[in-house]
Amino acid sequence: MNAPLHKEMPAGTLDAARVLADVGRQWDGDIVRQITDYIAIPAKSPGFDADWAAHGHIDAVVRNAASWIEAQKVPGLTLEIVRLGNRTPVLFFEIPASAGHAAAPGRPKQGTAPSGGSEPHAVGSVGATVLMYGHLDKQPEFTGWRNDLGPWTPKLEDGKLYGRGSADDGYAVYASIAAVQALKAQNTPHPRIVGLIETCEESGSYDLLPYVDALRTRLGDVGLVVCLDSGAGNYDQLWLTTSLRGLAGGVLKVEVLTEGVHSGDASGVVPSSFRIMRQVLDRLEDSATGRLLPASFHCEVPAERLAQAQATAAILGDELHKRFPWAHHDCGGSTAFTLPTTTDPVEALLNRTWRPTLSVTGAEGLPAFKDAGNVLRPYTAFKLSLRLPPLVDAAQAVQQLKNLLEDNAPYQAKVTFVGGGGATGWNAPSTAPWFERALNDASNAHFGAPCGTIGQGGTIPLMNMLSQGFPKAQMMVCGVLGPKSNAHGPNEFLHLPYAKKLTAAVAHVIAQCP
Repeated sequence: MNAPLHKEMPAGTLDAARVLADVGRQWDGDIVRQITDYIAIPAKSPGFDADWAAHGHIDAVVRNAASWIEAQKVPGLTLEIVRLGNRTPVLFFEIPASAGHAAAPGRPKQGTAPSGGSEPHAVGSVGATVLMYGHLDKQPEFTGWRNDLGPWTPKLEDGKLYGRGSADDGYAVYASIAAVQALKAQNTPHPRIVGLIETCEESGSYDLLPYVDALRTRLGDVGLVVCLDSGAGNYDQLWLTTSLRGLAGGVLKVEVLTEGVHSGDASGVVPSSFRIMRQVLDRLEDSATGRLLPASFHCEVPAERLAQAQATAAILGDELHKRFPWAHHDCGGSTAFTLPTTTDPVEALLNRTWRPTLSVTGAEGLPAFKDAGNVLRPYTAFKLSLRLPPLVDAAQAVQQLKNLLEDNAPYQAKVTFVGGGGATGWNAPSTAPWFERALNDASNAHFGAPCGTIGQGGTIPLMNMLSQGFPKAQMMVCGVLGPKSNAHGPNEFLHLPYAKKLTAAVAHVIAQCP
């Protein structure tokens, strides 16, 4: 018989230079154009666009991604846009294991009994399936964009693609397919791969759990999760996210009057709703330090995570606070500049990953300056966002928050807290030896530096769901949200050189799956 035109390479064997070249061509020739089109569509998450279905923007970005995937003609790939009732849709694709992989059809699955019995997977074994995750819904516009930029106006400048959703997280589905194509191009054996791309992540993924339940048998036995919705400590190496904070939120409202009254007539007799708001929030937070007061909102930092924070602090140093756009900063040796809450890089890392913090992200009852007469306002309402340590249960936190804020209101004012839902954080499972080797190999091959580890202060609700459903799976949680990329805020950008290397690194890790 004639030899095959392309010889299949042994598992784990991948020409790194060729992978990066192939991925780079795919990004430059096609993916950047796709993401540019994606940016222009205001596919706001349903929590920010109640009429998302009528507007059609979410459906448009899902259809566009699906059409692009189908056009790639990845061997064996099947794709479906899944819809459950009135929920936001998800994109689901499936690629069978290659014939040369241990988990391909007809071969014993790694970590299972050869007889097909019910012996559980060994910790860190990949078994049959790699799950690739991303989302296509976006945060709202926000204010403060540079004059020549805008949330729905894509602009490529100095290797950065600006626009809402570019880095969080519209690139993920395209990068996932490009990584698979890089494997296919070298005939590198790979396990079964499925993709789950949702459109409700920025609203807390409340639509996702029904889809996970509906697709559970089609997901298979997940042994590796590749989640491209996280961040990077710098753009110089691959970064593995080891923890994510949870989230408890809601609206706190303080009412003292049924209508506004003249401030000269009523002040001194009628208490200010804003002053009562401050008193109520003082139960929750020490305003001088930012420390959350209830002990139940805190947890002990695991020793492994503390050691990792110390190692990461040594890499990043003062870049941890330099990455943010401070309003008042040191210019030419001036001593007047805004200070971060701490200049100790270890403490800074722990503050943003393992300690609870309160943010007020919205307000009502406060008129714009041009409409603000001398009136004692009837109410003040704040939208609260409470970031929780990874090991604190979000549902319990929301209930404790309500009890704490509503109890025994000052001046017998009407104080209400309406919870807006919560998402429990996530702490990564122990890293399997093969996974640690693969991450370092990938980072060294494509960045010239070992993989770094970092906790992230944001929340990805799916990760906790997957850890509960697949407790033995390894979690490659990573992303392009590095310094100044500014997800959720103005001037969000996708760092294209980093995105290309990250895509290549994902292919490298999948190639080493046992």
